[in-house]
Parts: sequence; structure tokens; C-alpha cells
Amino acid sequence: MLQYLQFQDVGPAPHMEIAFQERMNFLVGDNGLGKTFLLDAAWWALTRTWARQKLMPHRPPTKPQITFRYTKKSGGPYAYTSRFDRESEHWPRARGRPSIPGLVLYAQVDGGFSVWDEARNYWKGENPDRQTAYLFSPQSVWDGLPLNEPVKYCNGLIADWASWQLENGKAFEQLQSVLGALSPGDEEPLESGALVKVSLGDARKHPCIKMPYGLQVPLIHASAGIRRIVSLGYLLVWAWQEHLASAELQGITPAREIVFLIDEVEAHLHPQWQRRIVPALLDVMEALTGEHTIPVQLITATHSPLVLASSEPRFDDRRDAIWELDLTHGEVQLRAFPWSRQGDANAWLTSSAFDLKEPRSLEAELAITQALALLRQESPSLADIDKVDAALREVLSDIDRFWVRWSRYRESQKGHAS
Repeated sequence: MLQYLQFQDVGPAPHMEIAFQERMNFLVGDNGLGKTFLLDAAWWALTRTWARQKLMPHRPPTKPQITFRYTKKSGGPYAYTSRFDRESEHWPRARGRPSIPGLVLYAQVDGGFSVWDEARNYWKGENPDRQTAYLFSPQSVWDGLPLNEPVKYCNGLIADWASWQLENGKAFEQLQSVLGALSPGDEEPLESGALVKVSLGDARKHPCIKMPYGLQVPLIHASAGIRRIVSLGYLLVWAWQEHLASAELQGITPAREIVFLIDEVEAHLHPQWQRRIVPALLDVMEALTGEHTIPVQLITATHSPLVLASSEPRFDDRRDAIWELDLTHGEVQLRAFPWSRQGDANAWLTSSAFDLKEPRSLEAELAITQALALLRQESPSLADIDKVDAALREVLSDIDRFWVRWSRYRESQKGHAS
């Protein structure tokens, strides 16, 4: 498991550090403050590869460095500090391969996906025919990751799904189970349909998804939310099945842990799906690896208060954490969010995790701010009260909870005036 990251003169702040918990870790904060930066750095620290662009320092003439620590196959944790070499634009690492005892998965927000597997990407000595990691573009998730045609590292979702469905074996059983767990609700289950040809120029049979309105829609024509979830489910099954097969081929013990990085876990998902996704992912990983009983560490960036609210029933501050990135006096700060149950999405929106003054429109926030200012005045004029009252009526619903407080105040002030 990834335990620690520290940054000096690289990233959005001169200094940042984070001590991850062993199970769920949520990264929250405004756009551009470093959530994806942290995920990219976490992937690199664990795998020695870059899933996207290499992190480059922007504060010359400083001496940038990244320190990390993670658990390894045996003995105590592995720790290292890499100091950036400006001449070669390189982050040096100690010789050898990563010693993570399992799998590292990274789901990017654009639909790309990266996989590092100790059974396939870890070896002694040099081997130019072996990949240091599997880096999928959004398109290669669907069409496959080529080596030299016709050989591929991965056949891709379209071909593998069709093959698994025709074989109707363990992989397809797991895929259906995963899709069921990741469904948006009991009334809208993700169920596989028939295999169909979609165009004259494509010889492949494409998998379909059964829609709640009775049609079977080819996956390539499904909504963005469905495509992201089914591709996520497929890659989890593919990575685990390939890992087990590779471990058996080499006569080694299967993975002892999995680190799962996800950027914007709620991307493209309807609110009712957002409040299910994290618990569902934990259940899916447990189901996939159940017979091996291995721990899973989840590190995810999110902008969704529903994601955090849905995690409350399972949150254990001894194993889980929320980390917030905030802009304070022009400097980015990374700190642990003091855990407490907020109760609902609105409370999360107005917590320091999201920093909204009101879970309403900007116009409603302004009107309520004006009303609260009147409440603090000793002798406001009736004209000012009527003006704010009119503004509130334009932007608040008839059942907004603020009316209880405001109506009592307005009537009391008018009573005093009379």
C-alpha cells in the first residue's frame, strides 16, 4: 500500500505531504489545486512509469524532490527520495523493479486506464519484450493494446467481452457480477444483451447492454456514464483474470494487495449512481479477490458531495481519510479533513471540503447573505426588510427551510414598528 508522499518545489505548492490510510482516501478541492497531480505522482511512485505526462518542476533554481514510501513484499516499507535532474529532465530512481506485492490500477477521468501487475510487469534483469506497465488510451480500452499484430497485450473490451460471452465461463460470470454490483440501482441493472454487428465496415460482434426501456443498445452507442462504468468493470475483470493466469503460468502466489487510483470517480454519473459507486467498488474488489482475501487501497479524487455522503456508513477513521486541497492567502495547502458525519450532501457542500456558503444558486446565496446582514442589525428599516423579502421571494422556493427563520424575523420587526 502507498503510505506516504512528500513534495518539495514540485507541484502547486512549495511543500506538500500526505500520509495515506490503508483503505479509502478521498482527495477534494477546487479545480487546479493538485488532485490529479497527486494521483499521477502516486502512480509513478508505485510503478516507476508515468501514466500521463511526466511531472515537471516550475520553480527554478530550486532543487525539486519527491519522497515516497510503500509496503513491499517482505520486511519493512520501502522509502526513497528522488531529486530531479534538470539536465536530463529525469526523476532518478534506484535500480531494479518496483517491489509492490500486487496490482496498481489507475482510472483516468478521460477514460484512459493504466495497469501495473507484479506477475507481468516485474522481473529481474533487462527484458525488452516485457512491458513496464500497460497504458491504455480511451480508445485502446475498447479496441485493444497491440504488441505486434496479431499479438496483443490486451484484446480490448469489444473482443474480450464477446469472447467471454461466447465461452460463458468464469470471466463472463465475473463480468456480469461486477456489472450488477456497479449498476445505478435495482430498477436499472447493467445486464449484457446479445452480440450484434453494428456496421458494414466492422466485422466484429459488439456487446450490448439491456436498457430499462426494453431495447438492447451496443455499448459503443451507450451513454458516457454507462461506457465509463462498463469499461471500468471490464478492466477490473481483465486485470484480475490476466494476473491469476500469469501467476499460475509462473508458479507464483497471486497478489497480496491492490492499489486503485481513480480520478473523479463520479465522472458522467447521475446523482443516484454517485451515491452508490464507492461502496460498490469496494464490494466488487472484494468479490473479485474473495477467495484470496487481499486488501484494497482506494485513492480517489472527487468533486461530489454525494460520494462523500455515501461513504459515511462505511467510513472508519482508523483506515480511511479525506484530504483537502485549499487555496489560502495565495498558497495551496494540503491537509487532512477532520472527520465527522455531515449527514447529507448539503452539509458536505457547505463543509470545508467544498467551501460553499449555501447549497443554492448564486442569486439565492446573495439574497440570504443580505437577509442575514439585516438579522444582525439592531433597527433595520421596514423598507430594507421589504426589499430583501422581495429578493428572497424571487429566488427561494416556497418550502425552503430559510423561510421559517426569515418569516418569524420579518413579522417580529413589523410588530415592533406598529
